[in-house]
Amino acid sequence: MGTAALRALPWALLLLLGPLLPGQGLQANPMLASEPQQGQPAQMPGGEIGGFTPAPPASAQEIQPLNKQPANGSGEGHAKPRKAFPVLGIDYTHVRIPFEISLWILLACLMKLGFHVIPSVSSIVPESCLLIVVGLLVGGLIKGVGEKPPILKSDIFFLFLLPPIILDAGYFLPLRQFTENLGTILIFAVVGTLWNAFFLGGLMYAVCQLGGPGLNHIGLLANLLFGSIISAVDPVAVLAVFEEIHINELLHILVFGESLLNDAVTVVLYHLFEEFANFEQVTIIDIILGFLSFFVVSLGGVFVGVIYGVIAAFTSRFTSHIRVIEPLFVFLYSYMAYLSAELFHLSGIMALIASGVVMRPYVEANISHKSHTTIKYFLKMWSSVSETLIFIFLGVSTVAGHHYWNWTFVISTLLFCLIARVLGVLVLTWFINKFRIVKLTPKDQFIIAYGGLRGAIAFSLCYLLDYKHFGMRDMFLTAIITVIFFTVFVQGMTIRPLVDLLAVKKKQETKRSINEEIHTQFLDHLLTGIEDICGHYGHHHWKDKLNRFNKKYVKKCLIAGERSKEPQLIAFYHKMEMKQAIELVESGGIGKIPSAVSTVSIQNINPKTLPVERILPALSKDKEEEIRKILRNNLQKTRQRLRSYNRHTLVADPYEEAWNQMLLRRQKARQLEQKMNNYLTVPAHKLDSPTMSRARIGSDPLAYEPKADSENLPIITIDPASPQSPESVDLMNEEPKGCGGLPPSPEEDEEGLVMRVKEPSSPGTDDVFTPGTGDSPSNQRMLRCLSDPGPRPEPEEGEPFIPKGQ
Repeated sequence: MGTAALRALPWALLLLLGPLLPGQGLQANPMLASEPQQGQPAQMPGGEIGGFTPAPPASAQEIQPLNKQPANGSGEGHAKPRKAFPVLGIDYTHVRIPFEISLWILLACLMKLGFHVIPSVSSIVPESCLLIVVGLLVGGLIKGVGEKPPILKSDIFFLFLLPPIILDAGYFLPLRQFTENLGTILIFAVVGTLWNAFFLGGLMYAVCQLGGPGLNHIGLLANLLFGSIISAVDPVAVLAVFEEIHINELLHILVFGESLLNDAVTVVLYHLFEEFANFEQVTIIDIILGFLSFFVVSLGGVFVGVIYGVIAAFTSRFTSHIRVIEPLFVFLYSYMAYLSAELFHLSGIMALIASGVVMRPYVEANISHKSHTTIKYFLKMWSSVSETLIFIFLGVSTVAGHHYWNWTFVISTLLFCLIARVLGVLVLTWFINKFRIVKLTPKDQFIIAYGGLRGAIAFSLCYLLDYKHFGMRDMFLTAIITVIFFTVFVQGMTIRPLVDLLAVKKKQETKRSINEEIHTQFLDHLLTGIEDICGHYGHHHWKDKLNRFNKKYVKKCLIAGERSKEPQLIAFYHKMEMKQAIELVESGGIGKIPSAVSTVSIQNINPKTLPVERILPALSKDKEEEIRKILRNNLQKTRQRLRSYNRHTLVADPYEEAWNQMLLRRQKARQLEQKMNNYLTVPAHKLDSPTMSRARIGSDPLAYEPKADSENLPIITIDPASPQSPESVDLMNEEPKGCGGLPPSPEEDEEGLVMRVKEPSSPGTDDVFTPGTGDSPSNQRMLRCLSDPGPRPEPEEGEPFIPKGQ
């Protein structure tokens, strides 16, 4: 019985796997089916063979693959013609889909290469315009040979072509400029898009009511849906045009940020009006729920992106031993965030942006430099190819699609799009400038209004409409293609000359230095302190709170090793060092450059002309890493030894009040002593002007001769003629304290140097012939010199009484 079961096992597997075998893959040998049944075991009662229940009889479709290749020599009517080479053959259907995809990608790359090879064309015509023209030509050729051109399907666009472009923009988003202008971007993206949608939809409804019998059947909801589709600025078209004209960072982030964030408004309005079109009656509750759905869609997309970004950052913490798969986690988690948002009809674009912004600082701290380079260039390559394919397929789909041309509807759509954009920008900018420190000038407003380009997102959203509910889809599609072509060709081609004509500030291709980073952090810290002092919780206050929370909790969980505790300046130094290393590798001169030469003069170095003895030997990687580690540790220790100011950890000095009281008591004692001296002495005359003082000195110089009041205290004589001149101060009778072996008294120690002004002599006294108590030989010698002016004494004999220049 066991032997029979073993013999029946291959037959049972063949019967079970027979329907699963492909027709052109591994097939069961039909010779086995035509063998006589001599070797088969006897059939057991109940239809069992060797104790196994046979599979149910296969249908004709399931048996068909087994009968495609009959046995050689049997069944003459079903035999295939013999081949000269049995192995060779042509099977295009087997490789058709990947082969055509590869051809389209190759065509896109060749067109992009040819665009940059011819500089005369690229300086006049934008790349997107040339790609659309190429698509029109290719579509016309395909249709001319009798084939049906491929159409850019919405699923392919939204699931495969759009995510790489948005991920590249979100991962490398200039976060500082974006956050500083977030309020302006949100106003343009939300209020501006709503204004364009309802303004355009309402005016188009009026045109349809007055346009004749061909447009009367188009209702208000259909026009509002059309307005929501055509009102959004397209990020793909904006990126393609604005990166070529190199506009300044402010205008670029305003227009591009608007094109990214208006996706939530577009998605909400599109699905809202699409659902309302199926309702018999729209109530107020439906409108309120539609308004609340905007917050659900936008904030839900951001939440999904943040969750996947945190998971990606946490996963990259454990990839130190498997560096090869590090870039894959970035791509997969970002794409999963986009798909998860689209699963619930949330904003997939905002989910991608949020995931890229959240994961980037932590992922770059964990992954290696090679993985960082891989992520950077793969995202750039992927987004560039997707952008090229989108514009080519726009041209092909224009030739292949069904169109319905209505002059009134198309011209009205184009005209109202331009009017709505200009009015929206002017009104919103007037309101925004009331709160902005850096105002938007009229030139900036013109570029923002002129840069509102439409693209493939509007085309794909219109292509998703159902013919059952929107029979006018072909007319909508024709109008949208017309607007796209006008904005891309006319506005895209003329925006560069207009920027040069208006002298709009362009982007400065400069790298950020350590000095700029230090001063930027200092100014942020200073502005945060000013906001705290004023009691105003503004942008810098909340940014500082977020940075503290990030440093205290988030970095410790998402960054592995010592990098989580690394100061920000050292982290910025690592980033600059990595960029510099990447540039050296790209230039191909890393092995020729001496280690002692700075990278500033790399381009001016010709290694062939340098003497051999001046080229220093390059350090090994281990030695270089050891030196870098020593420097980094010393920098960290130096930073830890110094007591740095932190307004959050600053505590009050317990001895500060005692010191203040002591200083106040000392100041009061000095004031009291000065008052007593004033009471005991004759008050001095008020000082005259410098001219009168010089005249008085010339007439009676002895009146300002100092007289010593004590033997031990030095006396400083001040020239009233020029009290601010350092040459007018003369130190007389200056002796060290405690001379003669006596220790200095506390009063002398406390008072130090005493500055006194010569008091006027009392009437009836003669200062010349009446020697004072403090007259010394040097004073008598000076009196003789003043009484008999003669040649100036030599420098070694004494200093003149009146300084030079008096």
